[in-house]
Amino acid sequence: MGFVMPEYKEPDFDQEFLKNAPDAVMVPVEKDFVAPDNYHATTIFPEYFKVDGQWILARESRMDCVAVYRQGEIQVVEFRNLKKGDMVFVGRSEDASEGIYVYPYGFGGGHQQENKDTFAFRVLRSRETAYSKDYDELYELLKYEKAHGGNILWVMGPACAFDADSRNAFAALVRAGYVQGLMAGNALATHDLEAAYLRTALGQDVYTQESMPNGHYNHIDTLNKVRGCGSIENFVKEGYAENGIMYECVKNKVPFVLVGSIRDDGPLPEVYGNVYEGQNAMRSLVRKATTVICMASALHTIATGNMTPSFREVDGKIRPLYFFSVDISEFAVNKLRDRGSLSVKTFVTNVQDFIVHVRNGLDLGE
Repeated sequence: MGFVMPEYKEPDFDQEFLKNAPDAVMVPVEKDFVAPDNYHATTIFPEYFKVDGQWILARESRMDCVAVYRQGEIQVVEFRNLKKGDMVFVGRSEDASEGIYVYPYGFGGGHQQENKDTFAFRVLRSRETAYSKDYDELYELLKYEKAHGGNILWVMGPACAFDADSRNAFAALVRAGYVQGLMAGNALATHDLEAAYLRTALGQDVYTQESMPNGHYNHIDTLNKVRGCGSIENFVKEGYAENGIMYECVKNKVPFVLVGSIRDDGPLPEVYGNVYEGQNAMRSLVRKATTVICMASALHTIATGNMTPSFREVDGKIRPLYFFSVDISEFAVNKLRDRGSLSVKTFVTNVQDFIVHVRNGLDLGE
């Protein structure tokens, strides 16, 4: 049958509680970076604010920010980006009683489904969960996104680069047009480039896992060579990398954002050392995404989840934003849900196997 995009149904604003709701209250910012008392913190769901008797949708959202009224529209702004004079919506109610309405039901969710038992085994996601249906649905979604101009953003931990088959599989996904953006840390790119340059990852053969003599130098030698070239792109152009994840991103002009951590070696020239500059760069890719797939990087996954809403406006229409978290650790995928990313679908599995499954399920034949 193939994937069918769910249709968004906006609230019925003729309902009494919406029609009779007061206008939302706005209070000016008195000091840069500081929200007024009783500010309204945004969520991942569609939110409507009543202004001059009209309900206005904040067309882009993320959790733990504030809503600002600018030039007739609602903008969702981080606290660090607030400026004196900004008009911030205040009110802690989300039921329209203060002119603010959080609406999680636009795609038919939010209510217990009929014919579902209140008590049932294995309702949470674990290593024992059956994922066959989830994989099939994911394949159909990715095919739909590619065919309809969707934007598939991948968030990757270094484990994705430690295996020859997973590197090859992800490279095939890039070549086939299933990757419109990549976010990671210094390690993913470093070890992928190490595999291309020296055929090792952290000094081990990327296929046999055999440790090479003086192999502990290999990732540092790779970093040094890339820094000598001036950029990852130059490293590729000069022939030091001829395969792999970063190679295909460069060759296919796929944008990537690498954000560093306190433990980084090197780092690579493109790595953001300032976390807020890195957050801004990540946000620029998230703004375009219609599907996000996070793999084996708890910190980058949670960071991405915190800036990703449950919906996206495309060509004037509201559609779901699909979000997946893949990790061998049940703790890692459940941590994301605990942090508020309630719309995430999780796979508890080896990410290297996951990437190969996805490549095979899409029948790329590479």
